[in-house]
Amino acid sequence: MIFQIPHLGPPEDAVLELIRELWSDLRYSLVHRPTQWTGMLARSLRAKAIQGSNSIEGYVVSQEAALAALDGDKPEETDATSWVNVVHYREAMDYVLQTVQDEQFTYSPQLLKALHFMMMRHRPDKHPGLWRPGAIYVRNETTGETVYEAPPSDDVPSLTQELCQGLARDDTEVRTRMVRAAMAHLNLVMIHPFSDGNGRMARCLQTLVLARGGVLAPTFSSIEEYLGRNTQDYYSILAAVGRGSWNPQRSALPWVRFCLTAHYRQASSVKRRLDRVAAIADEVERQLRLHGLPERAAISLVNALLGYKIRNESYRREADVSQASATRDLRQLTEAGVVLAVGEKRGRHYAPAEPLIALAAPYAKGPPIADPFTLV
Repeated sequence: MIFQIPHLGPPEDAVLELIRELWSDLRYSLVHRPTQWTGMLARSLRAKAIQGSNSIEGYVVSQEAALAALDGDKPEETDATSWVNVVHYREAMDYVLQTVQDEQFTYSPQLLKALHFMMMRHRPDKHPGLWRPGAIYVRNETTGETVYEAPPSDDVPSLTQELCQGLARDDTEVRTRMVRAAMAHLNLVMIHPFSDGNGRMARCLQTLVLARGGVLAPTFSSIEEYLGRNTQDYYSILAAVGRGSWNPQRSALPWVRFCLTAHYRQASSVKRRLDRVAAIADEVERQLRLHGLPERAAISLVNALLGYKIRNESYRREADVSQASATRDLRQLTEAGVVLAVGEKRGRHYAPAEPLIALAAPYAKGPPIADPFTLV
């Protein structure tokens, strides 16, 4: 037996409705009122999800490197070990996004093994694409204390088969899918079927279940960014539900409530970001026109205000220009005091100068997003 969906009461139903309304608003903005900034924000969110999920496992890369991973362009200063983990995770997530269009798609243990191989093929010692060969224990890295003992390896095939059979009932009802995605995550991480990479696999599976629903693009419905920002809370709730070993008879309600909170806060953050990016972009475009500067620079400048470095190669891609045109545009923007050139030669990048930063100041990020269970 695996962990079962817990009984949901009025508070959970009310929070699910709040999330459904948020997703509906986002879907309307993305489908019916898309702008040229929608695609840029989608790339940024994908990068943050990849960055967040890998940072939980200690593979830390910058926002810029996570964005570059979408194109396979490794920044020189990025740690090689973190980079290969991020790139392989991105490749697995690319496959997840592709499944949305596959009418013959089915959940199966072999699918889980294939995703694991994509993520872990650079570590043959971790048996990529294969179930773990023996017992596995999760230990506190600081104290060395065992904090979780997974079920016996002999039980892994039957438990993962039960998990996949339960996921076979695809549907597009928002509430049901959110809860089922959360339970898929919980069960996979508790079964711990692989020698390594179980956390990333569980988060990837949760995004996959959401993606199959077709309710909202997975880039906008994933909570991986949120989990990366709240790692200790994430670990704590898993520990509270598991109680140190495989206990599928325990209630998963605290975990479901945690995931619903994550969905509400992530969706609220995305909606704020969408509105903020649109407002900043409008002002940046207006200032470029006013001062006779290349308007095609707008995407790179908005990215810079979101924390990403501008480099000649990224500018070429975003503005769709040649290297010579990119060099000329960046020189013009630097001379106009819009950006600051940092570093020399291949290491050179451009950061927003004070006048550009001032444009974004009126569009502050806003106060912390409330716990949805305090609103219902």
